[in-house]
This record gives sequence, structure tokens and C-alpha cells, in this order.
Amino acid sequence: MFNSTTASSRALRWSRFALSAAALASLSACANFSGIFSQAKPVAAQQAGLSTQAIPADSVALNSQWWKVYGDEQLNQLVDKALANNPSLRVAQARVQRVMASIDNADAAGAPQLNASLDATRQLYTRNGLVPAPIAGSERDIATLQASGNWELDLFGKNRAALDAAIGQSRAAQADAQAARMLLASNVARSYFQWMRVQAQLEVAQRTLTQREQTKQLVQDRLQAGLDTQLELQQSESGLPDARFQIEVLREQEALLLNTLSALTSQQNSPLALLKPAQAAINSIANAQTKVQTVPLDLLGRRADVVAARWRVEAATRDVDNAKTLFYPNINLTAFAGFSSIGFDKLVQSSSAQWGVGPAIRLPLFEGGRLRANLKGKTADLDAAIETYNAAVVDAVRDVADQLASTQAISRQQREQKAAQQSAESAYAIAVQRFEAGLGNYLNVLTAETAVLTQRKLGVDLAARSVDTQIQLIRALGGGFNETDISTAQAGNTAAH
Repeated sequence: MFNSTTASSRALRWSRFALSAAALASLSACANFSGIFSQAKPVAAQQAGLSTQAIPADSVALNSQWWKVYGDEQLNQLVDKALANNPSLRVAQARVQRVMASIDNADAAGAPQLNASLDATRQLYTRNGLVPAPIAGSERDIATLQASGNWELDLFGKNRAALDAAIGQSRAAQADAQAARMLLASNVARSYFQWMRVQAQLEVAQRTLTQREQTKQLVQDRLQAGLDTQLELQQSESGLPDARFQIEVLREQEALLLNTLSALTSQQNSPLALLKPAQAAINSIANAQTKVQTVPLDLLGRRADVVAARWRVEAATRDVDNAKTLFYPNINLTAFAGFSSIGFDKLVQSSSAQWGVGPAIRLPLFEGGRLRANLKGKTADLDAAIETYNAAVVDAVRDVADQLASTQAISRQQREQKAAQQSAESAYAIAVQRFEAGLGNYLNVLTAETAVLTQRKLGVDLAARSVDTQIQLIRALGGGFNETDISTAQAGNTAAH
């Protein structure tokens, strides 16, 4: 009879709880989201002007170590040092670790919680309170030894949305770290090839100075022979200061570029000594060509900055979902078990045992608009994330289009410059032949060489611009970034949770 009555009592209590939960759920249907929604829309690929042409499989843009295609071991060592020692990359990695910790925090919110506590108090009980004599008016020791547990039932997806938002932020941070890595490698390569340009320009400048000194000496000889005047001598001397000035300008550029490379590779405390690259390395650089002709559609998945912006949109979307779940009931299962007694000597006796178990339901009814304000803020964050993504896409498309345009223009310029240099070389060869045959003087040879040196200087600049544009195009196309690596690593972390 007793068991039947107890079972009926428990069934009645749980039925009342079920009815209460249903009533609260019906109240939650009245959650008011009216007028709060995202205004921004992600830009479509067609609107951004992206082509369906894929990046060629053999493009250097697909190689995460693209700098090695240039075949310069000195460059490889500089990039490796930069990627290993640069503080900016370490900062980016620290940000990744911080966001990864937020995933653990969000994941822990949905797991059962268990706590243990021990309280011991010496208390004077009031004579005029609820506690009767003989405890009233006396000093007693009070002790509680208890374990308590709590499990939030994520019926409306609050914790899941928070976890998804943290995962999105983590993937965005990892993509940011990859973008920083790509930018650092490209800056090292660009500075290195600019240093190579300066070395080649110094050779031309030194030859130009030597040529002008020879011209001056020749004019002096002709002046002494009565074949030239003081005017010709002054004209020949005027070119010497300009030639020396150009050499000093190039030496300044050389020093600044070495300082830049030292800073990028974190070697400021020791002078950076670089060997002059072999001609074979320069040839291999000139032959490294990308095969992209239009802005490809899969650019959106190959640029780390665009991927990071997209993941921030995903995280902001999950934050909005989380803000909406705050309008719904919060249901927890709570339990406790332990001992409580007046007097420390009775604490662990069986008669001091206590326990409890049951649900806890909380529903916001009147909160002064706090939840709507929070939802508005999260929705505004989502709009900002979407517009940031749109700006990243537009900037990426413009970046690739600019590099493609420069690549094509420089290629045409190089063709015309090579033709001009061939013409100047031919004229110089004829001047040398005439001089050797006694049909012309050496001054004509030096004059013809001036055009050759001018074209050589221009050729060095165009070759440097060509390589620099190639690096910029590789960077604009993502530089071998692969979002799959981030997604795979993140999936492993999520599975572990």
C-alpha cells in the first residue's frame, strides 16, 4: 500500500512538472523578434566579376612553398627564418590559441557540472527567530559536506550556437594566421628580389661611371690636340657627378633593403651578409610564370583573408542564433547529496544525510528590453561581418585584376625593350667595328655604349617589376592556402569534444 501511494505521488509530481514545462514552452512561443533582422547580403560571385575558370593545377599559386620555384637557396633560407622567428606570426598563433580556448569554454557550458563543498561555521542563533529552544540563543557549530550537480538541457540550442560561434572564430583566426604567413613570405621575397635588382643596377651604374670617365679622358686628349674646345670638356665632366650620385642612391637602397630583410627574419642584432645570386638563379626567376588569365571563381576559397571574413560571418550568424535562444526557457536538472549537521561531531552520521533532485526552469518575462537590445547588437555585428566579407571579396578581385593587368603590360613592355636593346647593341657593335677598322673614333663607341647602358638599366627594372608582379599575383591568388587543412584540424578538435 505504501509503495503504491508513493508511486502515485511521484507520478503526480512529474505530471505537474510536464504541464508546467508545456505551459512555459507555450509562453516562449511569444518571444518577440519583430523588426530585428539582418539587412546585409553577401555579394554574389557574378556580382564580384569572378570567372568560372579554375586556377591551373600546375600553377605556382597552388604551392604553399611557392618561393622555392625560383630555385634560389638563399631566398629559401631567408623565408624559412622569417616564418620561424617573426614576432607577428607568433602573435597570430597566440590569437589562435586564445580562440581555441573559447571553444573549450563554450563546449563546457553544455556538459554536466559537479561541485563539492565543505562549510564550517560557528554561529550564534537569535532568541527571537524561527529556530526554537534549546538552539535559540546558543552558539553552535554548523557544518555541511555536500556534492552538487547541474546539467543544462540545451533544448533550444543556446549552447550549441555558442559553440558553433566559437568554432567559426577559431577558423577565422587560423585563416588570419595563414594570411599573415603568406604576407610575410611575399614581403621577404619581394625585398630579396629588389635587393637583386639593386645589385644589377649597381653593375650598370659602375660601368656608366667608367664610361664617362673614359669619355672625359678622351675629350681631354682631343683638347690637347686642338680637336675639341673647353665646352666639350665641361660637357663631358658634367656627367660624372650624376653617375656618382646614382651609385650612392643605389647603395642607400641596398642598405635599406638589407635592414628590411634583417627585420623580417628577426636578425637585427647581426649584419645580414648576402651572396650575389648566380646568373642561373636569375634565369630561373624569369622563367617562373603563372598561367592565370582571368580572375577565377575559386579565388574565394584560396585567399586566407576572404576565408577568414566568411568564417566571421558564420560566427556572427551563430551569435544571433544564440541571442534568440535567450528568449526561451532555460531548463536545468539539479541534484545534491551530502551531510549537514549542527555540531561537527555529527556531520558524517547517517542521520545527517540529505539529498535532493529536480528540475529548474527559468523563463524571462519582463526584462526591460535587455534581450531585444542584445539581439539588435548581435544582428548589427552580423551586418558588419557580412559587409566586411563583401569588402574583402571586392578587394581580392581588384587585387588579382590589377596584378593580371600589370603582368600583361610588363610582358608587352619587355618585348619592346628587348627590341630596343637589340637595336642599341647592334649600333654599338657597328661603332666598335668602325673604330677597329679606323673609320671612326673611340668617342663614337662610347656614345653608342650610352644607349646600350640605358637599355640595360631599363631591362633590369622591367625584369624586377615582372618578378615583383608575379609574387603579388601569387599572393593575390592565395599563395597555396588550403582551407581544407583548417577544416580538417577543426573537425578533429570538435570530434574530441
